[in-house]
Amino acid sequence: MDSTELFGYLAMTFLVVSFLPTQVRKVRMINLIACALFIVYGVLLGFKWPLIISNAVVCIIQIYHLFFRKQKN
Repeated sequence: MDSTELFGYLAMTFLVVSFLPTQVRKVRMINLIACALFIVYGVLLGFKWPLIISNAVVCIIQIYHLFFRKQKN
């Protein structure tokens, strides 16, 4: 297994695991890691833009919700 394929498997694993926790913050954090890995994977595959752009958008959304959105009481 080469390093490119390894990033793909890591990204896939984090994506699946991100749906297991019941706490939204944990889901978002794990999903953020998965999306970041998918971005790296897209770059390593030779700049596969649909993969890179879609996951970058999801990363931005997760970062917004994790760090910038005011928490509801």
